[in-house]
Amino acid sequence: AIADSPRNLDDEQLRALKANGGVVQIVALDVYVKPLNDAQKALQDKIRKEMKLETSAQRDAMSADAEAEYDRRMAERWKISPRASVSDVVDHIDHVVKTIGVDHVGIASDFDGGGGVTGWENAGETLNVTRELVRRGYSEADIAKIWGGNLLRVLDAVEKEAARLARG
Repeated sequence: AIADSPRNLDDEQLRALKANGGVVQIVALDVYVKPLNDAQKALQDKIRKEMKLETSAQRDAMSADAEAEYDRRMAERWKISPRASVSDVVDHIDHVVKTIGVDHVGIASDFDGGGGVTGWENAGETLNVTRELVRRGYSEADIAKIWGGNLLRVLDAVEKEAARLARG
C-alpha cells in the first residue's frame, strides 16, 4: 500500500489476492487514499469534541443544520494539507498494477458512504479518472478491466463455483 490505512491492503496481501485470482477495488475515499496527518487528526478531534460529536452514533444523529456546520468546520482540515485527488487515486492503481498486474485492480467511488476526492466528487466527474488513466498510458483494454471487467470476471468465477458446489 502507498497509504497507511487499516482499510488498505499491504503488498503481501495484494500478492495473496493475485494468487487466488482476486481483484482489489481502489476506493476513492479521500482519507483512504491520503490519510489525515497528525495536525489534521488533531483538528478533527477538536471539532468533534467541541460539537459533542465524538462517536459515530452522535454524528449519525446530527440535525441538518449541525451536519452543515460540521462539514464546514471539517473542511478546515484541507487547509493544513490538501485532500486526495484523482491523481492520488490513480497513484494507488499504478502501485497495484506494478505490484500484481492490471488484471487484479478495480475502482470504487463510495459516493453513498462519504467518498470522493478532488476532481471526482460525484458521478458527473467520473470521466476525470479515465482521463488520468489515459494520460498515464493505460490502454483502452486495461481501462475496461479497471472500470469493471476485472470485478465481473471475479463475480463470474464465484457464480460458477457456487453452481459447482450446489451440484455437489
